[in-house]
Amino acid sequence: MSIPSYAGIALALLSATAYNTGLIQEKRALGRMPALDVRRVPRTIATLLADPAWLAGFALMLLGLACQIAVLTFEPVSVVQPVLASGVALVLVLSRLVLRERLGAVETWCVAALVACLILLAASTGGRSAGAGHHARPGWMAAVMIPSVVIGLLVAAGAVRERSPGRRSPGRRAPAAAISFGVGTGLLYGVAALAIKGLSGILVGQHGIASLAAGVVSSPFLYVLAACSAAAMLLYQAGLQSCRASILVPASNVTGSVYFMIAGTLLFHEHLPASPGKLGLRLAAIAVAGLVLVTLSRQAPDQASGEALPGPATVPGYAGRQ
Repeated sequence: MSIPSYAGIALALLSATAYNTGLIQEKRALGRMPALDVRRVPRTIATLLADPAWLAGFALMLLGLACQIAVLTFEPVSVVQPVLASGVALVLVLSRLVLRERLGAVETWCVAALVACLILLAASTGGRSAGAGHHARPGWMAAVMIPSVVIGLLVAAGAVRERSPGRRSPGRRAPAAAISFGVGTGLLYGVAALAIKGLSGILVGQHGIASLAAGVVSSPFLYVLAACSAAAMLLYQAGLQSCRASILVPASNVTGSVYFMIAGTLLFHEHLPASPGKLGLRLAAIAVAGLVLVTLSRQAPDQASGEALPGPATVPGYAGRQ
């Protein structure tokens, strides 16, 4: 392995560490806030921006994203993605040590399987046949993205309703709320990733700063990206506040990764891995991820033993929701 590869892996590790540490910091800050009402967007944004601890976590996440963009400029995805996927393991460790979350036996095995799915998905990327596509038919893009956004919002909205006053506490039932938030936000982030992919066609086809800027501003993908990212971010914060990060984070990451791989490959006419081994890894990851999400969402209330232990992330009046 060359020296640049070692530097790239180090930067990818820094990216994963900063991003996921920031996520845990946000979770701690959210634990001290009143319950977020994402139906009141201005108030929710004002609440988040007024909290220095949350802003510190958000800044760490931005640092992680900046490092990720930097490392992807000189290292292949097949090298970087497995390292970034390992950041989910850091979330699991920190959620136990810092947030004092605990999981039941079934939940532990399911979360471990989700982490393995991320690694399998990362390992299935790259290769000689993995050429990048940049253009897709607008009609097909709309036909895929619009239903995905609607489904993502509906799934996440179900979890939001469960947080309403008078509803039963999510911590006292199955981790279906975390799965709903995870699947809903994962779909929204996946659509945002498709929008980024759509914008890449403009970046490739335009020459000159003026024409590039005009192409980006006039593209509907820019506004799809902004809207989906904003909605997913707000719903993700609500999910972090009321659900266990150790379930929500892997569920969201796996949903977004699987969705983007399937939809992106079909819409942009990219080839599946030519290697039977890589293709097998990808199909296995998708199958296992679906099975795990179904298993977690169907756990009975008496099986959900993952209430948070008393600690700094517990909010008065929300004990057991972590």
